[in-house]
Amino acid sequence: MDRRSFILRAAGATVLAGTSSAFGNLRLFGEGMWESTPTNAFDLVAVKGGEPDVMFVKGIEALGGMKAFVKKGQKVVVKPNIGWDVSPERGGNTNPKLIAEITRQCFDAGAKEVVVFDNTCDNWQRSYKNSGISSAVTGAGGKMAPGNTEGYFHDVTIAGAKNLTKAKVHELIIESDVFINVPILKNHESAKLTMSMKNMMGVVWDRRAWHANDLHQCIADFAAYRKPDLNVLDAYYVMKRNGPRGVSEEDIITMKSQLISTDMVTIDVAGAKLFGADPADIRYIQIAAAQKVGRANLDQLNIKRISL
Repeated sequence: MDRRSFILRAAGATVLAGTSSAFGNLRLFGEGMWESTPTNAFDLVAVKGGEPDVMFVKGIEALGGMKAFVKKGQKVVVKPNIGWDVSPERGGNTNPKLIAEITRQCFDAGAKEVVVFDNTCDNWQRSYKNSGISSAVTGAGGKMAPGNTEGYFHDVTIAGAKNLTKAKVHELIIESDVFINVPILKNHESAKLTMSMKNMMGVVWDRRAWHANDLHQCIADFAAYRKPDLNVLDAYYVMKRNGPRGVSEEDIITMKSQLISTDMVTIDVAGAKLFGADPADIRYIQIAAAQKVGRANLDQLNIKRISL
C-alpha cells in the first residue's frame, strides 16, 4: 500500500459530519449543510483530530480535491507563514507536514511547478530551514524562493482601497496561475490574530508602512488585491499568547484543527471563533466584510465538519 492510500484509508473510516459539539467553538457556526450537499458547494471545511497532512487530505476531498483548484501545466505559489526562526512545535510558522502535503497534491493535480516563499521577519535562510518547511517542500518536489530582497517586489495599485492604494508585491504572486495561502492561527500583538488576511503581509515588501497607516485598514485593503484561490488555516499548534513569534512552547496549545475555504473573510471569522475570540473585536475582519471582500455571516453558509 502506498503512502497516499494508507492516509486515505486511515482517515476515511472516521469521518463525521454535522456533529457540532466535536469542534468546541465551531458549534457557533450554526447548522450548515451536510452529506446531501454537492461536492464543491461548501463555503468552509472544518477538520479536527488528525495530523496536519491527514486533515488536509480529508478537507480538500470535501471541496472536490486539489484538481478543483490546480490544472495541468499551471504554476502554483504557496504562501505559508515562515516568518520566524523557530521549530514547528513553537507554533510560529505553518506546520511543515501540511505544506508538504499541499505541495504533493498540487503535483498530483498536474502542476508543472510549485514554489513556496515568505518575506520573513527573522533571517530567511534560518527561518526556512528551522521551520522544517524547506526540507518538507523540496522533499515533495517543490522549490523554495527567497523573499528577502526588494528587487523581487513590484509596484501594484490596490483598486478600491481606502488607505493602502499601492504596494510592492512579490513577483511570484503577480505571475502565479494558482495562489494558495496557508497561514497559521496565532496571537498577534498588533493585529490580535494572525490568519489568512494577516498572512498576506508576507507577500509585500513595504509592510512597515501598514503599521504606520492603520494596520487593520491596510490588511483589509490588500485582501481585495489578489484573493487566494484557496486558503488553508493551520490550527494544529496554536499560539495563545506572546505572538507573533512566541517565547516558548508554553505559549502553545495543541488544537489539532484545520480550516479550508476560498473566502478569506469566512475563514478568518471561523478562525477567530476557533481561537476563542469574538470576530467583532478583530477590526480588519469587520472592515473587510464591510468592503465586501468576503462573507462574514457563518450561519448563512454551508459548512462541512469532519472529525478524525
